Order: sequence, then C-alpha cells, then structure tokens
Amino acid sequence: MVRLTARARLTLLQTALALAAGTALTGLTYVLMRRNTFVTRLDRNATGPSGTPPPMPVDLQGFADQVQTATLSSLLPQAVLALVVVTTLAAVLGWLVAGRVLRPIRVISSTARRLSAENLTERVPVTAPADELSALAGTVNGMLDRIQRGVFERDRILDSHRLFTANAAHELRTPLTTARTAIDVTLDGHPNRAELLTMAGDVRSAVEHMQRVLDGLLLLARSQAGLAAREQVDLAAVAAAALNTAGAQAAAAGVAIRSELRPAPVSGEPVLLERMIGNLVDNALRYNVAGGRLAVDTDTTGERAILRISNTGRPVLPDEAETLLEPFVHGQGTRVRTDGLGLGLSIVRAVTLAHRGRIAIAARTGGGLDITVDFPQNPMTSDARSQDTDSLRDPSVMVEAIVVGAASAGSTATVRPGQRPNNRNGRSARGS
Repeated sequence: MVRLTARARLTLLQTALALAAGTALTGLTYVLMRRNTFVTRLDRNATGPSGTPPPMPVDLQGFADQVQTATLSSLLPQAVLALVVVTTLAAVLGWLVAGRVLRPIRVISSTARRLSAENLTERVPVTAPADELSALAGTVNGMLDRIQRGVFERDRILDSHRLFTANAAHELRTPLTTARTAIDVTLDGHPNRAELLTMAGDVRSAVEHMQRVLDGLLLLARSQAGLAAREQVDLAAVAAAALNTAGAQAAAAGVAIRSELRPAPVSGEPVLLERMIGNLVDNALRYNVAGGRLAVDTDTTGERAILRISNTGRPVLPDEAETLLEPFVHGQGTRVRTDGLGLGLSIVRAVTLAHRGRIAIAARTGGGLDITVDFPQNPMTSDARSQDTDSLRDPSVMVEAIVVGAASAGSTATVRPGQRPNNRNGRSARGS
C-alpha cells in the first residue's frame, strides 16, 4: 500500500470535495433544464380561459423541442469539460493550501530533528494569530523547557554526586593511609612494646575517624530514605535539651547562650530532629569565638514551625555562606582539615528535606552565621499528600530528594562524640 503524506491526503480530500460539488451542480442543472420547456419560458405571461398557457402552434412547438434537445445534448460534454478543468484547478490549489497549512508542522518537525541532549536552546516560532497550530508550538516549547531544566538538573545532581563520592572516598582514604603508614614504619625492624602501643593508638584513631565518617554517611542515607514513622515533636523541647547538653562546652569556650523557646510542634521522627538540632548547636559553638554569643529561637508562623540559630564567629562572605552547604567543605570553599568532618550541615539539610522543610543560611554582619529551618506543622494534610504524589510522579523530584540532600548539602561543623547513638549497633553519628 502506498503511504500518502498528510499534504497529499489533504489535497485529495479537497479535490474530491470539489469534484463532488461540481458533479452535483452539473446534474442539478441538467435535471432543471430537462423539466422546463423552452416554449413555456418564452410565453410565460400568456394565459388562456382556464388560467393555463394557450397552446402554441405546432410548428413553433416542434422548433422549441428541437432547441431543447440540442441544448441538453451540448450541455453534458461542456459540463464534463468544465468539471475536469475545475477539478484540476482545485487539486493545484488544494496542494498549495495544504502546504501552507502544514508549514508550521514542518517547522516543528525540523526543529525537533535539530535538537539533541547538547542543544536544547532552540525553540519553535509561535505564529499569529492564536490557533491550534500556534497552541501546538507553544506546547512543544513548554515541553522543551521542561526537558532542558530536567537535563540541567540531572547534570547538576550527577556532578554533585561525583564530587560527594570523591570527597567521601578521600575522607576514608586519609585514615587508611595513616594506619598503613604507622604499621609499615613500626614493623620495619624490631619494634618494642612502646612502639607497638604507639602504632595501636594511631590505628585506633584512624579507625575511629573512619567510623565517624561512615556513621555520618549512614545518617544521611537514613534521612534520605524517608520517615518510617511520625510523632508529635516540640522543637522548643528538643532545642532546650540540646542547649542543656552543650552547656558545659559553651561555658568552656566562653560563649553566652540566649534562648527564646516558644512551642513549635511538628510531626516528624524525634531521633532525626534531635540530630539536626544537636548538629546546629554544636556547629554554632565549635566555630564561635571566645566571648561570643549563641542565640536559639523557636516559634510558629501560620502553619509552619520555625527554628533559628545564630552565632558569632569569623567573618563570612555572602557567597561563601552558600559553599558551606557543600559536603566536606570547612570554609572558604576548600577542604580544610579540622576536628570535624564537614557533614554536620549536610545531615541538617537531609533531615530538613525528609520532613518537607526548608533551610536558609546567611552570613551575619560582623561574623558568624544565621541559620533558619522551618517545617510544616502538619505535613500529612491533603495538600501535602498531593505534593507527595506529584513528587513521586516526577522523576527529577525523586532524584533530587534522594541525591541532592547528600550530594549538595555540606557543613562546616560537627557534633561531639558520645551523644545518644543513632544506629542499631549503638555507634554515635554525632561525631560527623
């Protein structure tokens, strides 16, 4: 079977319509000419006694019949010839009109052929007036915009994921190298007991360092896996407990604590929320200055619970504050070795995303940071459930929820070891 193009099908349709209309017009003309008599049309105004046209003379009537017969005989050939000409003209015009109508579709098709994963900037021109074809062009442009955003988001997530993996591997490789060096140096000869004890201490420190890194990564993975169960938690009570635990550390560092804790109930997982607030408090203390200040506030605004923590510290540039959200970054956009691992704020953001919350970090004038975290008080309302369903339907949102929290949320701070354990084997994740 011959596959006709859309332009050919439209041309055939228009030609068939013109042929059918011409045939019907020719047939109707022939029937009307046959039913009328030439004589009646010549003497239409004349009437006889009974109101009918008077009879015509025989010779005139015969002449009229001959004229009618000749007229009908010549009508059909001429009508067929005219129909052929009109049909041919209709086919040519139909071909031109179909090409004109289908031109926007050809433009859309050629644009789509030129697009690729590396070239998504070109768009289909939207013609005027607004009709079905212009609506189709707008729809295609909207689809291309969504694809371009999705490809950009995919590349950003993959780049962040690769960076996170490389940094995590480096964090684990460093203690392994330390342990290997200590073993090789100690065993290169005849070590005594003191040297063996020193080697064992170095290896133990390296193992503890790796344990803290792994515990922090496990906590990130746990928060990104979603919440197994929700309970009613008051952020004010959790913040008060975290400040009470950090009181000795604040006194030793000479940091004054100010708190204004109003009830801020949220629905979430208590362990993750405790880790989040504990990491924020310890971050604010660890990177503070002697004689500095730490302020913790909780409150509710509308249907959202708000936690705000601000501290004094070294001056931070506004652009640098954003880089602190990257993993394993300890300030000035570089991986600097400190007593922390750089996963504290990464865990905070991961927990925030798991609770459908938002986190904002800003540099304070004069030094230090101002961090605000807010959560919906009742995330399981119908609106939130609708958002959850939409997020599951959108692959880019699923990828972002799983990867971005771990790949693009870093920290400058960690929390002391020895706090409440997080995972099942009793190891503390607070040391990350």
